[in-house]
Amino acid sequence: MADSTRSTIVIDAPAGEVLDVIADLESYPEWIKEMKQVEILTEDGDGWPDRATFTLDAGAIKDTYTLDYEWEIEEDGLGRASWSLVEATILKAMDGSYTLSDAGEGRTEVVYDLVVDVNVPMLGMIKRKAAKVITDSALRDLKKRCEA
Repeated sequence: MADSTRSTIVIDAPAGEVLDVIADLESYPEWIKEMKQVEILTEDGDGWPDRATFTLDAGAIKDTYTLDYEWEIEEDGLGRASWSLVEATILKAMDGSYTLSDAGEGRTEVVYDLVVDVNVPMLGMIKRKAAKVITDSALRDLKKRCEA
């Protein structure tokens, strides 16, 4: 059974700048310690990544997987970037989204939703903890990267 988690953070940067960091998938290994490698496989006509392959080492969850992306973003960077799992070895689900909204005064609220499931037997408690670590560290590291 898939486990889901949600975390929220406010970043002291406009949505457009936050979105630029989120959309720069190939730079993820520079600021997400669990992310070891990212390769963009396809992009849409506007240069947004459509499909990418990731190599993740998040303790209990280690895998190389491919995600498809959807970008429902307005010109100011507000909106939703979501992804769904295409293929993986260990992961059965790795679907999620970043939702960016205006927090006022040039700040952006980011809500990170993630659904994770694995093909190998794993205690639900360990799976939930791994999902929570991924979301919390992703938001904390996103905030650091955007505010640097």
